[in-house]
Amino acid sequence: MTENSQPILTPQEQVMLAGKNGPAIQRAMEIVVALAKIYRAKRLVRVSSVQVAGVSYKNLGQAGLEFLQEWAAQGARVCVPTTLNPAGIDLVRWHALGFSQEFAIRQQAVIDAYASMGITPTCTCTPYLVGNQPRVRDHVAWAESSAVSFANSVLGARTNREGGPSALAAAICGRTAGYGLHLDLQRQAQYIVQVRCPLNTISDWGALGYLVGRLIQNNVPCFFLSEGPYTQPTDDPLAIPPLLDRLKSLGAALAASGAVALYHIDGITPEARQRNVVAPDAHHITIESLDQGYRALDGEPERVDLVSIGCPHASDNEIKAVAEAVQERTLKAALWVTTARETRERLAEYVLTIEKAGGQVIADTCMVVAPVEQLGFRVMATNSAKMATYTPSHSGLSVRFGSLEQCLGAAVTGRWTG
Repeated sequence: MTENSQPILTPQEQVMLAGKNGPAIQRAMEIVVALAKIYRAKRLVRVSSVQVAGVSYKNLGQAGLEFLQEWAAQGARVCVPTTLNPAGIDLVRWHALGFSQEFAIRQQAVIDAYASMGITPTCTCTPYLVGNQPRVRDHVAWAESSAVSFANSVLGARTNREGGPSALAAAICGRTAGYGLHLDLQRQAQYIVQVRCPLNTISDWGALGYLVGRLIQNNVPCFFLSEGPYTQPTDDPLAIPPLLDRLKSLGAALAASGAVALYHIDGITPEARQRNVVAPDAHHITIESLDQGYRALDGEPERVDLVSIGCPHASDNEIKAVAEAVQERTLKAALWVTTARETRERLAEYVLTIEKAGGQVIADTCMVVAPVEQLGFRVMATNSAKMATYTPSHSGLSVRFGSLEQCLGAAVTGRWTG
């Protein structure tokens, strides 16, 4: 296939590309076919679901908003189940949290544009926790990096890391370009990572992901674990809540420090349970200690004025753990637990416990994409390696990185202890 040749299109796809189903679908097909040509995909694949990034007005700006409004005005409508990435604010409680009305009005306009296309405003980076959970070998078009990693690695679905426009195009025409991680051969591991240190906490898994992502960039690793409670094979990692939380932390960190969109863990992730996923010429890496990852992500300030938990968005298990830790305590630092609105509403009892201590359980947004730099915070503590990677450049805050226990200790005392 030459660089400028078209992928093979079905008769229905040819009709859509020709504009016979309207300009909105034609525009979507033009984007998908252009990607297929760039990456030399032989054909398009049908997708069962889509997850769209490019939702926060902080990232989109006015030009992005107008792009969405224009496409919606052309009659764009999604044809497969589609979920949205986090917005820049809690869409209900933004004023109480200190966000400006000007930003809120523009953010709501973004949500309205997506809603007019038939997208339910879930606004979460963990769509798999609120119903958008593809099956093994399903082709999907997901855009948020940590969700892409989880879909490929833990669920065994197939997606490249889509951009915001290409994911939305896939939702409108129901197709994406069939290249990269949609293909069997591209899902082989190019790196064997032997982990010889224990992985006991979410932050441990994040530190591991940070280290490995920096080393392998956009390649696929297969992890072999030597120590810790999750070294035994399991048929369903989703049935083990603590393991689920650790796997989403690992994938988020791999994607943040490198550009890893798929990883395997021997005996745990679905493809590594079913077949040999390691390429014959794979490189070998050994991780003896996580210290270098912790040193890279952890800063120096002693005083902490914001503790952020929930990047990726907090699960039921994580919210329950926070509630148990702060019950009948009084917090000296702000505590923000970010999660999906559906999760917040379902766990109302635990949310109340956190809020009685002075914390906040915040829906719809994430500290990476929210304009937190406008709120006066200076030092953030987090157990998320992804958050620790992005916060200094995205929000200008200093970061302390460590375990959930350390973070909640800082919320209670206002100080970080090693």
